[in-house]
Amino acid sequence: MTAIFVTGTDTGAGKTAVGCALARAARAAGLHVRVLKPIETGCTRGADGALVPADALALAAAAGDDAPLARVCPYRFALPAAPEVAAAAEGAVIELGPIADALADATKDADLVLVEGAGGLLVPIAPGLDMAGLAARFDLPLVVVARASLGTINHTLLTLEAARARNLRVLGVAVSHTGEVHSDADRRNLDLLLARLPARFLGELAHRADRIAGLDPVALLTLAGSV
Repeated sequence: MTAIFVTGTDTGAGKTAVGCALARAARAAGLHVRVLKPIETGCTRGADGALVPADALALAAAAGDDAPLARVCPYRFALPAAPEVAAAAEGAVIELGPIADALADATKDADLVLVEGAGGLLVPIAPGLDMAGLAARFDLPLVVVARASLGTINHTLLTLEAARARNLRVLGVAVSHTGEVHSDADRRNLDLLLARLPARFLGELAHRADRIAGLDPVALLTLAGSV
């Protein structure tokens, strides 16, 4: 079994789209996939008043993961803010225990477990704990999702630098096109980033595409250390 942590260079970089594409590709390759979105903020309320984690549900659907919602997404909050902030707004504190239990359950019968963070790598979860710390706690290698628009050079390089500083293993960078149209400046900017990228380039996910061009999920698992 292999578990991979999908993080982004910032909020809205396209983590969920890339996570879903990875899940679909792995399933198509015959792998049993489980997903975990430990914390989701900005959840809407359903007709019954319960918080609905749209990203977690999208991941579960892509993976064919029919586990209970409490396992797929242990922590759900309404405020669209950093997890620590969203939890505090409801008088709650996020603890590692429920996340560890959910991950342990997900790994029982999976070839691949995709764990998606919230926001970027240094987003705070609780006092003394951020997304980087969460990945480190469970020894999860990273797939970094970068957006294709202006600003991606700085955001991506800073994320990779932060990962290196914390001794986190980066499997590679996937670029997500979060908009249908990108300017010539966007494309040229992205091309420069890819030419100088100090990490493996995993491929690009076109806007609303189902697969990441050039990415072999079995090869990614092999890179992560198991198949």
